[in-house]
Amino acid sequence: MNTSLEVEYWVVDDDGDLTAPDTLLDVSEQIDPEFVEPMLELKTTPCASMDELREEFLGLLAEVVDAARDQDKRLVPLATPLRATPAEIPYRDKRGTDLQRRIVGPTFDDARVCAGTHLHLEQSNVVDQLNTLTAIDPAFALVNSASHYRGEPILECARPYLYRRSCYDTCPEQGQLWPYVDSVAEWEARLESAYDCFRERARERGVDLETFDDEFDPYDAVWTPVRLRTAMPTVEWRSPDTALPGQVLQLAEDVRSTVMRADANGTSVGGPTVAADGGTAPTPDGRGGPVSLPPFETVEHVTDAAIHDGLESPRVRRYLRRLGFSPSAYRPYADRLPDGRLSKRHAKQCRLQAADRLEADLGTRRARV
Repeated sequence: MNTSLEVEYWVVDDDGDLTAPDTLLDVSEQIDPEFVEPMLELKTTPCASMDELREEFLGLLAEVVDAARDQDKRLVPLATPLRATPAEIPYRDKRGTDLQRRIVGPTFDDARVCAGTHLHLEQSNVVDQLNTLTAIDPAFALVNSASHYRGEPILECARPYLYRRSCYDTCPEQGQLWPYVDSVAEWEARLESAYDCFRERARERGVDLETFDDEFDPYDAVWTPVRLRTAMPTVEWRSPDTALPGQVLQLAEDVRSTVMRADANGTSVGGPTVAADGGTAPTPDGRGGPVSLPPFETVEHVTDAAIHDGLESPRVRRYLRRLGFSPSAYRPYADRLPDGRLSKRHAKQCRLQAADRLEADLGTRRARV
């Protein structure tokens, strides 16, 4: 199953202040600007194995880190900048961003502080892939890398809260987790419905519909945690934060393994072995049985627990173990950050410490490749 990664990083100067990447975007064709200035995105090509993905991702990241160092800049693997004013995170000049701000409303500004990881899996048995990634959603707690927003600790996993619950609260079909589906046709019908609602909301807010149609199509007008992409084509999992490279690769490998089992053996939702709190382990134990997924209501409840409490929640840990993960093998970076309010100076120090951690982890991982 060909697999690729997209990982977003904040860019800071040697004082820890957010800054534009500028010529870092020219280091490789696999580096893209993001919709806010002090962020860039690394994109791997589709890789046939985890070894190939690991080598390409680490090599690309090392190339950008070295170029950043030459320019007195650093890459920061934090889900939020911890503390920043809107003036410190300006939008790039992009018509689509301006339209989203008009359509979604003031809460769209919360999306500007979110840096994440996107895992792309080659489409195969698409319904099983979609439903398995939906069930896996709370696994974002494994690589949670920030609990702060505007200097204040808000919830254990700040990014999924800000992106889903705050930014897209008024447009839930555009940014929140969708239920399981029985067919690709059902997914596409839901996609069309979400697009139509978004288009109508745009009309109500005075957006010229010809301008809207030029900017958005159904596949590009949803930013849900799980979605289908026409490129490659892939099923995309967008739930996790940006994180240290070793954590990103570990999670990618674990998720890919689970999805490949579901792809090979099929899935069943809410089967007799699935308890109300998440059920028994959904692995087919080598006998070719389908992967058992918990009811969607359970996924929603555990996702809420993960946003509020992360891996501190026994229910979240139990749920993830039953999905085949080992929570004890992960140490979310947010656990290393201060619990209380952060001053501007302290936030800058935390960014630089995270950049140090990234570079140290990168060196360790590359030595093993």
